Amino acid sequence: MPLSRYLFVIALLCAAFAARAQLTIEITGAGANRIPIAIAAFDGEGSLPQGVTPVVRADLERSGLFKLVDTGGALGESAAVNFADWKGKGADALVVGSVAAVTGGRYEVRFRLYDTVKSAALGGVAFVFAPSQSRATGHRIADFVYEKLLGEKGVFSTRIAYVVKSGGRFELQIADADGMNAQTALASREPIISPSWSPDGTKLAYVSFEAKKPIVYVHSLASGQRQVVANFKGSNSAPAWSPDGRRLAVVLTKDGASQMYTANADGSGVTRLAQSSGIDTEPFFSPDGRYIYFTSDRGGSPQIYRIGASGGSAERMTFEGSYNVTPRISPDGKTLAYVARNNGRFQLTTMDLATKQTQILTDSNKDESPSFAPNSRMILYASESGGRGVLAAVSSDGRLKQKLSVQAGDVREPAWGPFLK
Repeated sequence: MPLSRYLFVIALLCAAFAARAQLTIEITGAGANRIPIAIAAFDGEGSLPQGVTPVVRADLERSGLFKLVDTGGALGESAAVNFADWKGKGADALVVGSVAAVTGGRYEVRFRLYDTVKSAALGGVAFVFAPSQSRATGHRIADFVYEKLLGEKGVFSTRIAYVVKSGGRFELQIADADGMNAQTALASREPIISPSWSPDGTKLAYVSFEAKKPIVYVHSLASGQRQVVANFKGSNSAPAWSPDGRRLAVVLTKDGASQMYTANADGSGVTRLAQSSGIDTEPFFSPDGRYIYFTSDRGGSPQIYRIGASGGSAERMTFEGSYNVTPRISPDGKTLAYVARNNGRFQLTTMDLATKQTQILTDSNKDESPSFAPNSRMILYASESGGRGVLAAVSSDGRLKQKLSVQAGDVREPAWGPFLK
């Protein structure tokens, strides 16, 4: 099928599917020591088709690290703040803001964040946005508040990718971190697996079976154009980006069993990474680019190893149990997440790379495809509920749990995107 015709068919499929592809989030736990915060309705936001304040509130509450305090009515950004009054209501922090129309059909939001315990202003920002950007603006405000109060970057403005199977159709979806604004990047009657975000968030690498065999593509999200990276004899799978975005690690069977190779992002310069008598698969670069972590049965059972990004000798990383797969390193480089089999259950597990201490984070049976948030705070993964594939997220300390599901269809293969540049 010509590319233009193929993209047209995809567009039709996307329009039909988008209405029922939104993720819904169910929070089943909360973090410890939540910060009580009051977020007053922004003065003047009634003129917007969709408010900003509800997005900020939902983001912070969903994080499990904040407890919302009732504020009553709206408060403008320039309103006088009675700190004693807010402390009396139980709020340790307060957000107030105003929305006003500006030229060109756009709006400006101004907000300020206060520490009511110290009776001090913590800063504020003004954003100009189109009405269609209300949700995105709310995410940016929530990120500001999160970082000021917790000292680490928020991830509310980031995006996630995942695959939805509905009937005989597969959809590679891109959504906001809260599951809203889902858009289809690719629709196919054949499976789509292993989406992987480029470090700048502008591209996705993935494996598609639309040619009746697994082929690795790199897909530009802005243009919708894509490029074949690996289409060799046999299987081409498991793409993983290097931190600089210049290379991909892939798994190929062109020379026999599944082995790891690296290639430039345009598919050139394919180089074999390691020689193994077993199956080497599921590569993942460390954040500093020094190592590639991977799964191999070279020792008799599937375990996690790492090797230098340019090759060399492999070092075994997991020793507990007979089945440990799908390594993912946290962006801060401190934690290894993987799936371990425990008494027949496949569960998300983490290892502190400094101490080698491990922790099982879930009580489910069929976890797969872990993916860290870019601030290393949460881990997104696929699981099963009621016989359907769902996404779930758990904090790296195991205290906060979320379930994300689509009304009709199986959801799998999650990948959390990077911070927006």
